[in-house]
Amino acid sequence: MTTPPHSPAEPAAYPIPARQTRQEIIVVNSRFIATLSPAFSVAEAKEFIAKIRREFPDASHHVPAYLIGYGSSVVAHCSDAGEPSGTAGRPALAVLQGSGLGDVALVITRYFGGTKLGTGGLVHAYSEAARQVIALTPRAKKMLTHVVMLGLPYRMLERVRLLINAHGGQVIDETFAAEVTQTLRFPVGKLAGFQAALSELSNGVLQAEIVATETVLTPME
Repeated sequence: MTTPPHSPAEPAAYPIPARQTRQEIIVVNSRFIATLSPAFSVAEAKEFIAKIRREFPDASHHVPAYLIGYGSSVVAHCSDAGEPSGTAGRPALAVLQGSGLGDVALVITRYFGGTKLGTGGLVHAYSEAARQVIALTPRAKKMLTHVVMLGLPYRMLERVRLLINAHGGQVIDETFAAEVTQTLRFPVGKLAGFQAALSELSNGVLQAEIVATETVLTPME
C-alpha cells in the first residue's frame, strides 16, 4: 500500500466557536438576545441568521454579523437591521473582529422595551451583548486530518498501537480476521512521521493507505 506523493499542507489552527451559545441582557427594558454559532461558509451563516429569525418572529430587530475564514482571508458582513445607521451591526462586528474567533456568526435579537436608547445607548447595548456571548463561548479549532487504513499481523499489534499514540494518531476502528485491519486518524502534519516509524518497525513492509482527508473540530488546549 502506498500514500499519494503529496499531502495537503496543514493550515494554521485558529479558534472557532465549539457550539452555539446564547446570552441575554436587559437594557432599559429592551431585551437583547445574543446567539453565536460556528459557520464555515456564507451560506451556513445566512441559514443560521434565518433560523434565529424564525425562532423569534415577533422581535423588533435581528442584527447579524459574521466572519467566515480568519486573518487576512476572511469574509465579513454586518447589518443594522432597521436600527439607526452604525448603531448595531458595526459595533457587533467590531467586537467579533476583536475576539480572535474565525468562522463565526452572531445574531443579536432585540425586543424593544418602550424607551429609546439613543445612538450611544444602542452602540453600548449591542456591543455588550456581543461581548457577553463571546465570553461564554467555548473555543475549538479546525484540524485537517488523514483517515488511513492499515493491515498488520497480530504479533505487531501492540507495538503499532504504541506508534499510533506516539505520533498523535487515533484508532477509529479495528477488525480482526486473518490479520488486523485498523482505521486510523492522524493530523496531516503527523502522518509522515508515523509512516516512517512504521516502515522502520516493519523493515519496510507496512505502510498505511490514505482513504480520506477530513476536517475535524478539537477543543482548544
